[in-house]
Amino acid sequence: MILCAGESLIDMVPQDGAFRPLAGGSVYNTAVALGRLGEPVAYLWPISRDPFGDMLLRPLAEAGVNTDLCPRTDRLTTLALVTLTGGEARYSFYDEGSAGRMLAPQDILPLPDQIEALFAGGISLVPDPCGAAIEALIDRDGDRLPVMLDPNIRPFFIPDAEAYRARLSRLIARADIVKLSGDDLEWLFPNLPPEEAARQVLAEGPRIVLQTGGAAGARAHWAGEPVAAPAIRTMVADTIGAGDTFNAGVLASLRRQGVLTKAGLAAITADQIAAALALGAQAAAITVSRPGANPPWAHEMPA
Repeated sequence: MILCAGESLIDMVPQDGAFRPLAGGSVYNTAVALGRLGEPVAYLWPISRDPFGDMLLRPLAEAGVNTDLCPRTDRLTTLALVTLTGGEARYSFYDEGSAGRMLAPQDILPLPDQIEALFAGGISLVPDPCGAAIEALIDRDGDRLPVMLDPNIRPFFIPDAEAYRARLSRLIARADIVKLSGDDLEWLFPNLPPEEAARQVLAEGPRIVLQTGGAAGARAHWAGEPVAAPAIRTMVADTIGAGDTFNAGVLASLRRQGVLTKAGLAAITADQIAAALALGAQAAAITVSRPGANPPWAHEMPA
C-alpha cells in the first residue's frame, strides 16, 4: 500500500451565499484519489469523534482507503474557509488545538509490512507537534521506502518562515519525488525563474522534481532532459484538489509501472516519467471540471 500521511479537514466552500462543508485536506484528497483510482492505499492522521470526523471517514471508506493507522480523538476537526476568485481557491484555516495539529511523534506506530511508499505534505508540515511527527516518520522510514513530498505551501499559515524553510530543506533532502507548484517555487526561491528554482530543488537530493503550473501543464526535472506534459483542456469549475489528484495519478502510474521503489526510481526512464505525468494530468482535469475536491473513480478515467 501507499501510505498518505498528512492533514484532513473540512473545506467550507461558498455556495448560494452560504458555506457548504466538504471533506478535504491536501494529503487526505490524495489518499481518496488513490483509492478511487483503484490503488491500495492507507491513511495516517488523527480523526476527530465530532460530526466532521464522521464526514471525513465516509469518503475514505467508500474509496477503500485503509484507516487502521488513524487514531480517534475528542479534539475538533480543522476547518478551512474557502474563497473563490475566478475559480482559484484561497483558504483561511481554523486549526488551533485541532485533532490533526496535536499529532505527536510518539503517536506514530510502526508501519505494517504492506506499506511500500510514503506520501506527505500540505499544511501538516508547518505547525508542531504534527510537523515534527511527519518529519520523524520520514526520518524513520524514508531510507527503506520511497517518499513523495508536496509541501503545497500556504504562506499565510506559516508563522516562522525561517524555521519552515529549514524543515522543508531537511525533508526535500530525504524525499525521492518532490512536487512544487509555481507558487511554491516562487516562495522558496523568489529571485529565480521557476525552471531554475526547480533545478535548485533537484540539486538538494530528490530523484525527481515535478513542477506544475495549472493550465501550463507539468514538467519533471530529473537526471535526464526535462519531461513535459500539457494540461488537458476542460471547463473549470474550480481548482480545489487539482494538485492533490495530480499527485495521486503520478503515484498510481509509477506503482502500475513497477517503479515506485527506491531502485525503480533510481533507474526510471523518460517514458515512464511521461506516463506518470499524463495520468496525473488526466485525473486532475476531471477534478477541476466539477466543484470541490472530487477526484475521479477508475471507471471515469480514459481507457
